[in-house]
Amino acid sequence: MNNYITVIGGGLAGSEAAYQIAKRGIKVKLYEMKPLKYSPAHSNKDLAEIVCSNSFKSNLITNACGLLKEELRNLDSLLIRIADETKVAAGQALAVDREVFSKRVTEEIEKNPLIEIVHEEITDVSKISKEGIVIIATGPLTSDGLAKEIANITGEDKLYFYDAAAPIISKSSINFDIAFYGDRYSEEKKKDETVEEWKERLKEQEGKEQSYINLPMNKEEYENFWNELVNAEVVTLHDFEKREIFEGCMPIEIMAKRGIDTLRFGPLKPVGFDDPRTAKRPYALVQLRQDDKQASIYNMVGFQTNLKFREQKRVFSMIPGLENAEFVKYGVMHRNTYINSSNLLDETYCLKKNRNIYFSGQLTGVEGYVESISSGLVAALNAVEAFNKNRNKITFSEYTIIGALAKYISTPNKNFQPMNANFGILPELDGKKIKDKQERYKKLAERSVENLK
Repeated sequence: MNNYITVIGGGLAGSEAAYQIAKRGIKVKLYEMKPLKYSPAHSNKDLAEIVCSNSFKSNLITNACGLLKEELRNLDSLLIRIADETKVAAGQALAVDREVFSKRVTEEIEKNPLIEIVHEEITDVSKISKEGIVIIATGPLTSDGLAKEIANITGEDKLYFYDAAAPIISKSSINFDIAFYGDRYSEEKKKDETVEEWKERLKEQEGKEQSYINLPMNKEEYENFWNELVNAEVVTLHDFEKREIFEGCMPIEIMAKRGIDTLRFGPLKPVGFDDPRTAKRPYALVQLRQDDKQASIYNMVGFQTNLKFREQKRVFSMIPGLENAEFVKYGVMHRNTYINSSNLLDETYCLKKNRNIYFSGQLTGVEGYVESISSGLVAALNAVEAFNKNRNKITFSEYTIIGALAKYISTPNKNFQPMNANFGILPELDGKKIKDKQERYKKLAERSVENLK
């Protein structure tokens, strides 16, 4: 057995993990392939390089990512502390000088006597895991060699790559004066039913566990929506992200450009439904599919998209029933390598079939800087327990963002896709429903802080 824990990958998650392990008096061997080899997106030799935006998002605890940062501050996160030290003016957001941030993280890791940095590409995890505990934190641009090895050790045929993912919406923000529950054909008016009998049957279905919420559209509503959709602004992809878009994940705005009726005969087909308001089949129909066990967040079926975030908010809010929609996650289109964590990992980010292997960072399906840092911290705490042969699981309450993220990625979900910090993954508040969004978020934040103690 090695007298150290191995961490593969010196990004945000890996750097945080290395620090947390060393803080507890255990040696760390941190493998980082830079500067010997760079991914298509990286260019800085330092650790914890920030590739995209320099923003760590909101600092307000009434924002889910802001609350997660506060949780991490309370848990002595090295990277959040350095982010606070290297911040630049950004209003209520936490933005950093990206070069200074990475340099400071590198300095802290390099000066730690318990951390050895090895500049080498690792492709044989199986061998390392036989000799000791290992955390894999190589991110969404994991090298091809290591990706094959991960597929091997997880028993999956491949890692997941996605071009386009659909937005996710908070159920509490959906207008149920328009929306209705039901699966295709099951809620359609039967020939031998009167309208009154049919509506009574629909009423009886309310409150029962159902996977789909339906949003009917008339011709005018649909055509107005289609026109804005085909003319909306899209995100420009990096060269290394540009590749063939397969039919299975065709962005909805590209599909719509094939013709005004394409969506009505595709993901927005109204067949098998009647609108409870009119007792007639709608002109088009948008379906939302349950995305979590608690039925608090719903995925827009068939709405994979590369629209800019503000355009998603503007255009998709035109859909009747979504006029006040809260988007807990916007649709994205980019290269993202991740494992099917919902089948493979537990809440400690440990591989179920090999208790010596942990994962952290975006490779696990958490999405975002702060989310990656949180996964590195949780994986590190549990790797330490395993190293000390305690095998105690260190988990956090599902009422905290850090705990809810860990639960989300480890809960079986056949439609699993990456998730960022949002209030939609937290259990709902007990008692009377709070309609004011900010007041509701404040209460959720207070509950989270209390449950972190």
